[in-house]
Amino acid sequence: MSANDPFARLPEAATFTVTSTTLTDGAPLPIEQMSGLFGVPGGKDVSPQLSWSGAPAGTKSYAVTMYDPDAPSGSGFWHWAVADLPATVTELPEGAGDDTGSGLPEDAFQVPNDARVGRFIGAAPPAGHGPHRYVFVVHALDVEFIGVPADTSPAFLGFTMARHILGRAVLTATAEITA
Repeated sequence: MSANDPFARLPEAATFTVTSTTLTDGAPLPIEQMSGLFGVPGGKDVSPQLSWSGAPAGTKSYAVTMYDPDAPSGSGFWHWAVADLPATVTELPEGAGDDTGSGLPEDAFQVPNDARVGRFIGAAPPAGHGPHRYVFVVHALDVEFIGVPADTSPAFLGFTMARHILGRAVLTATAEITA
């Protein structure tokens, strides 16, 4: 069986760069980005700092998502989705994905994740399930506003964005809880 590639059936898109002072690509998530709300001891459900650069020409807005393709659900697990970030924004501070979205710019909003809360939910892979990948993506879009309701699902946001994606910046972190 091959690993679930979250981009396998999506349209090709240019790549650009996303970095973080909180996360390292390919490395385990810090405890702050683990989920205390889902019972991980010491987890704080704090969204990471993210910065991006080099988006394609014509970018009019961004969306940011965090997805676990390894969740034992048959469809993965969406931990975070932010829509309608203006093209002038190229960074989110650590903690921007709190209950109120206090670190988000005006007009940007968090859609309810798979736990059905509009905030960042940290990693919480089931104990003994093995390593999980947490894919953080900054999507460069060709529209200023994606046009989905605030109570939409991350999957519907992704479906709506698919025809508007100019580029993707991807950072993947990992987490594992041993039995």
